[in-house]
Amino acid sequence: MTTTEMPHVAECTVAGCSYNHDGCHAFAITVSGHNGAADCGTFIPLSRKGGLDRVIAQVGACSRTDCTYNKDLECSAADIRVGPGEGGHAANCLTYQPT
Repeated sequence: MTTTEMPHVAECTVAGCSYNHDGCHAFAITVSGHNGAADCGTFIPLSRKGGLDRVIAQVGACSRTDCTYNKDLECSAADIRVGPGEGGHAANCLTYQPT
């Protein structure tokens, strides 16, 4: 798999992330899994804009080994959506499907 084949972040509805301004501007995001949710580990709650001017964000890594789309710590979904999750989590991978 090359970087051009990585799943894209098709949508991000997280209002308080430095990388989200008219879409995700991080080169790649990390989906983490240390608290029972599929959190966007790249979420940064700052008022300063971050990321690249022109980019189609993609999934760089996923540590949710219990996700249907996780194959050898890489995401195999066609694309993903990021948004506020359950329990007050600021940014979650909404495409996450437990196995």
